[in-house]
This record gives sequence, structure tokens and C-alpha cells, in this order.
Amino acid sequence: MGKNILYKTKHGSFFLGDSIELIEKRFIKKYKEKINLIITSPPFPLNQKKRYGNYKGEEYKEWFISLAPMFSELLAPNGSIVIEIGNAWEPGLPIQSTLHLESLIGFVKHPEAGLNLCQELICYNPSRLPSPAQWVTVERSRLTDSYTHVWWMSKGSNPKADNRNVLRPYSKSMQELLRKKKYNAGRRPSHHSISERSFLINHGGSIMPNLVELDQMDLNVQKRLPENVIRFSNTNSNDSFLRTCREKGITPHPARMNPGLISFFIDFLTEPGDLILDPFAGSNTTGFVAELMDRNWVSIEVMKEYGQQAILRFEAEEIPIKINV
Repeated sequence: MGKNILYKTKHGSFFLGDSIELIEKRFIKKYKEKINLIITSPPFPLNQKKRYGNYKGEEYKEWFISLAPMFSELLAPNGSIVIEIGNAWEPGLPIQSTLHLESLIGFVKHPEAGLNLCQELICYNPSRLPSPAQWVTVERSRLTDSYTHVWWMSKGSNPKADNRNVLRPYSKSMQELLRKKKYNAGRRPSHHSISERSFLINHGGSIMPNLVELDQMDLNVQKRLPENVIRFSNTNSNDSFLRTCREKGITPHPARMNPGLISFFIDFLTEPGDLILDPFAGSNTTGFVAELMDRNWVSIEVMKEYGQQAILRFEAEEIPIKINV
């Protein structure tokens, strides 16, 4: 087993160590312009320190922006970066911070990175606990902060992407329209002109909006195509990984990226055999989903206990994935 590699599978390797150090010392040389998708949920700019590590304030912004040129150098010319970032609040005040937005803008505008912002998506969590608790449940002066931003970026202006891979089912009204082959054509109040045949072609589904719905990923249930919002409750008590953690008395990583969200972007932005990187892997949901979807992957995590959980994730399934430790 190579240095810093905790385990390998058929399609990927899990590295234990500091992301920036590993990227600078090893990954730039080995993976330069070879990564097709960098997808991750880095530590959020929270006001309280978490065990998995996170920066605050200006320190967070500087750290986050410094990632841009490294990610860009790893990225293939037609590759993409997808980052989930939570909202931030001013310490002790019912005021939302602009820190996450400043960080994102600085990341995209880094003069040495040459990145483009392709699109913003909203990730809605209907089961998220009311937060910030002081202002939502105690003072009752704010609404529950129930979404995160998902930012899609690229090095080139035309990254690999195909929305035909993530079509959502047609609505009943659209299915009826296709059956009858009749609708009201003509000019709309929006000044769009709809021809008599614009909506008569069956494309197999409708194009996803940037507000989409994904179910919790369950290996025992056929994957359902997304609908209208990225919606994940993270309350699936029958998840094999969480069940195994409970059985072993292990506290799982508290900020796991949703597997349905990851599978959506893998479908949308990559092809089988492409290489995916998660530099803040935690318990390695990204590598696990990539393995299932026949993509190659590389994951990095600084905390050994979460790396051990990542091994459990592969071994916990009804059909365990072979790993070499």
C-alpha cells in the first residue's frame, strides 16, 4: 500500500492526510489535468469549532480562496468543480454573514485559477433542525435556515455536461399533451413565441431546473429520477452505514454529503471511467457512490477516525465492496 493510502478498491484510493499538503506534494504531479470532477462539501464557516476542523471569519475566506489554483491545476480542461457551502451568521447576532459569498467570489475570481461559475443550485433540507436556534426557536425573530448553496464551476467555458442524463419524469399534464398532440401555441405574455410543434417531441423527460429533488439513496430501491428540489432529510434510519455505526457504538461523521446529490452530479457531469476527487471526504460518501457508478475516484480525509468509518461504509452494504487495506 502506498504512503498515506488507507485503503483501495477496484476504482479508487482513500488517502489519509491534510488535503493541501497532499495536493501540493503529490497530487499536482500525479493528477495534473486528469481530474474530471472535484465534488466536495468542505468545512463550513461556522462560529463554533467542530471536531472535523473548520476555520472562522477572514481565516476561513483566505483558506477557501487558496484552494482555487490547486483545484484548477488538477482539473481536466473540460472538468468541473462542485462545492456545497452552507450559510454563515455573524457571531452573537441575528444577521446573516456574507462570508460564504465572499469566499465563493474570491475562489472563482482567483487570478491564478482561471475558473468560471457555471451555475448555482439550491439544496433544500426539509428536516434540518431550526437554526440558528437562538434567533429561530428562542427569540422567534428569524426563519429556519434550511438550505445550502451548491456551486458548479469549471476551468473552461464548456465543461463536459449532459442534462439528458438527469432528466426528470414528465408531469401528468405533459404526458397528456404528448398523447393528444395538441396545446395552445402562439405568443406568450413573456413575449416568447411557441410554435405549433414546440412541445410535441418526446425527449424522455423534462430538463432539470437548478432547484431539484433527490431521494435518499437506497441500494434496495431502484433509483428514482429527481423532480423539483434537491431535497434530502438525512433521517434514513435503515441506512446500512448508519446501522453499522450504531451497532459498533461509533458516532458517524456529522456533515456527510448526501449520496443522492453526489450521484446526480456524477450522472450530469461525468462518464463511466472518469476520475473524481473529493478532497474533504469525511466518511467517503463520494468514493462509495463513484464506485457504484463505475467511476474512478480519489478521496482525502485528515481525520483517521473518519477514514476508518469510510472502510465501514464499503463493508456495511448487503453486497460488500472488496477493499484492500
